[in-house]
Amino acid sequence: MTSAPVRSPAPVLVQRVRELGIEIDDSSRRLAEYSYDASNYRIPPAAVVFPRSAEEVAAVVTVCAGAGVPIIGRGGGTSMAGNAIGRGVVLDFSRHMNRVISVDTDSRTAVVEPGIVISELQRELVARTAGAFTFAPDPSSKTRATVGGAVGNDACGNHSVRYGRTADHTVAMDVVTAEGHLLRVTRSGVAAVHSEDAAAVDAAERISRELHALAADNLALFRVELGRIPRQVSGFHLSHLLPENGFDVARALVGSEGTCAVIVSVTVTVVPVPPAALLLCLGYEDVVAAAADVMAILEFSPAAVEGIDDNIAQTMEFRRGPDSVRGLPAGNAWLYVDLDGADTAEVEDKAARLLEALGRLGRVKEGRIVTDPADRTALWRVREDGAGLATRLASGVESWGGWEDAAVAPENLSAYLADLNVLLTEHGLTGVMYGHFGAGCMHVRITFDQRTEAGRRVMYDFLRAAARVVVEHGGSLSGEHGDGRARSELLPVMYSPRMLDAFARFKQIWDPRGILNPGSITDPEPMMDNLMLQGIPQREWKTTFDLHQIGTRADLDPFVHATQSCVGVGKCRTTSGGVMCPSFRATGDEKDSTRGRARVLQEMVRSSPTVADGWASKDVAESLDLCLSCKACSSDCPVGVDMATYKSEFLDHHYARRLRPLSHYSLGWLPLWLKVTQRTAPLLNRLLTPRIAALAARLGGLTTERPLPRFASAKELGRELRIGGGRDADVVLIVDTFTQGFRPEVAGAAQRVLEDSGRSTECRTDVCCALTWISTGQLKTARKHLTKTVAALDDGTDRPIVVTEPSCAAAFRKDMPELVPTAAARRVAARVQSFAGAVIDQASAGWVPSAPVPESVTVQTHCHEYAVFGNATQRTALASVGIESVREATGCCGVAGNFGFESRHYELSMKVAEQALAPAVRAAEPDTPILTDGFSCHMQVRQLTGDLTSDASVHLAQILDPRSTKGPRP
Repeated sequence: MTSAPVRSPAPVLVQRVRELGIEIDDSSRRLAEYSYDASNYRIPPAAVVFPRSAEEVAAVVTVCAGAGVPIIGRGGGTSMAGNAIGRGVVLDFSRHMNRVISVDTDSRTAVVEPGIVISELQRELVARTAGAFTFAPDPSSKTRATVGGAVGNDACGNHSVRYGRTADHTVAMDVVTAEGHLLRVTRSGVAAVHSEDAAAVDAAERISRELHALAADNLALFRVELGRIPRQVSGFHLSHLLPENGFDVARALVGSEGTCAVIVSVTVTVVPVPPAALLLCLGYEDVVAAAADVMAILEFSPAAVEGIDDNIAQTMEFRRGPDSVRGLPAGNAWLYVDLDGADTAEVEDKAARLLEALGRLGRVKEGRIVTDPADRTALWRVREDGAGLATRLASGVESWGGWEDAAVAPENLSAYLADLNVLLTEHGLTGVMYGHFGAGCMHVRITFDQRTEAGRRVMYDFLRAAARVVVEHGGSLSGEHGDGRARSELLPVMYSPRMLDAFARFKQIWDPRGILNPGSITDPEPMMDNLMLQGIPQREWKTTFDLHQIGTRADLDPFVHATQSCVGVGKCRTTSGGVMCPSFRATGDEKDSTRGRARVLQEMVRSSPTVADGWASKDVAESLDLCLSCKACSSDCPVGVDMATYKSEFLDHHYARRLRPLSHYSLGWLPLWLKVTQRTAPLLNRLLTPRIAALAARLGGLTTERPLPRFASAKELGRELRIGGGRDADVVLIVDTFTQGFRPEVAGAAQRVLEDSGRSTECRTDVCCALTWISTGQLKTARKHLTKTVAALDDGTDRPIVVTEPSCAAAFRKDMPELVPTAAARRVAARVQSFAGAVIDQASAGWVPSAPVPESVTVQTHCHEYAVFGNATQRTALASVGIESVREATGCCGVAGNFGFESRHYELSMKVAEQALAPAVRAAEPDTPILTDGFSCHMQVRQLTGDLTSDASVHLAQILDPRSTKGPRP
């Protein structure tokens, strides 16, 4: 069973909220974005509200209560149990209510709004306390999950063996009740926030009175059935209402999943940052053997004991290369043990003693003590990306949540996992395992088939059997993700009827009308209803890209499967680290995240009346408009969503037989125009006065804010470059369209650097990567050019093909074999290198540059090089030639090919530049070269510095050129 599209609530409700000055959106595009979280479910909401204050929340709740419309609170939308979606009005707190209100180091508390992202709170605390304090709960989704979501689910995180659950760090909350009253719940009761608010005072007194009665009526029940293991998160946490626990209403509400009240602020405790820490990484034969060592490890008071299995490590290596898992010791399963203490020597001694003790037990295969912070971060990334990596494995197998959060006492974990493996085998399923071994909480993603009736029956039978198994081991259905739509139906397996009645009574005390996140914990909807993969029409969406390479299945349309690769983990909503997603980082709007775009595409393939209607979708066009096609998502996204490819494919169909934006002709056909400008450059450059250039820009759909570059003539290129060389040359150097037309000096430098190593070059200026046609969705033309390119370059040799422009190199490597899916194209693509990659090869063969190199550089790695050739390519190249001091602007420059030149995108382009490039340029010393191998990046540096000459930034080849005087900035 699936949800039918939900009509907007009565227009009077939406209109009334708007009249209150509160931002509400009931557009079809917005509803598509908020129909999903990170769970298996899809439920379209009625509208989405972006509140800015507690007063706005109270006003919206009052309006909804009067209309009988449900209310669903939402933070980062990373819920894996389906508790951030629903049919009513969704309140997204992450957009505006995301501040740190105060920090008090004396009381070791902070007051925050619910929409603040956990990692941002941690950074803010470190900044305000000079690195002394932080917020302890740190789920793997901490870079996009919010504090409100952590409170709603009672999240724990990687260091829960030291710091416990979010409930252990919650002092008080301000909440809006289902009747619109603003109350404060604390560790000793509940009261009105404003004592002069008589209605709120009365509501607080009623709730307090009824909660006392609930506890008094169930003293023995709460003591026996609740609080039995560290991660007993399922159900409501009513044991906190017991007299011996001080009638702790705040902690009783933690983990209530938005079903009892709407959180508008939280007072949390902060904890000291340990002075010294290291990681002990341990390899085991399997997860059962790893779990058997947990109790021995806990004797050494670790801060974290996390684990992953080999499926995740293999997928990480497949997606991001062998360097991403190089630090793992021998084994098929691994434990990450964080140890900390007063000083480094103490911690290292503890690690050595622990490793020795585990060696005596005989289960660990190899251990590695990791002290370097960068190495620790790299290894932790494998664990933290587990949920996404586990979804689509290197083998092509898909796995899903549903039983991804069960927990047992740590001493029972090994036995539980052994029984779980037996159960998986009995049902013909495979489980990918990772999680909080030290706390007994396992995140298992399973190869469920949710698309077929037979597969859903297997899933249902397994879930009920797994619930019985975990309860037999004294465990909990949920250890931190909550019950939500995924597990609430199974609560009778875990709890007695009397306890379920107590849960229902608790819910009724807070929410008599049942409008707060209905369907979770009490009165649950069937867990097999509203599955997002169910009920999608089987239709053919013909594509020009060969999307089978993304990893599809024979019974599913490749485009449909590609759009379904997003499972909602939300890493595209991070504000630091990596590059994805520059547009979201600039706007903070779900619409402009990779996930938001994927969800709108998913709605397109599900709900469009016909395929033709889908390709014509205005919602999808709007959603994709601010996508920079930077390709970072294809690398940074744990499941490898490739939005640049999907955008190109969509634009190709969307504008078929239709008039395109002017920039698709002016910039999309740039290789053709540059053939003309090479012959007319001297005259053209003289004619392009500022006034004429502005007119030309407008006619081409370009911004007038960004000065056009100077055009290079064929004669200039000829002076710089020796074209030709023949098949006997050691390496093929491709001088791309951008370099030929605007940076001919780079071409000559590249050729001289390659030959400086003793290699001969065959220089080609007659082949095209078709990037401008690809990025503007003119794929038939792109394929025609690439077919010619393949024929020209498939010469029967394995000579490296070095491309001066990194975006063109990436197009040859990735896009070419997907648009020309032949063995010849794959052979050519495998030979392609970026120039930085060629430098790495030369240096590893013993070459030392003839030219003196600068001591330090500031480098902007092109997004396409980052995504296709690896995020460390530029750093590695610079280190290989002796440049150790490198400031890297990790982020998109904002120009991104045609994007930053288009008039409607200029403003956003400059906002994106402020994420990394602009601060790095401002911080660069006058004599430090700014390195931009990409022409787009070079143009952005020109814009940022006001230096409109070719010297604004330099290419790596110019730094290493034997003839060059480049290096210090003029």
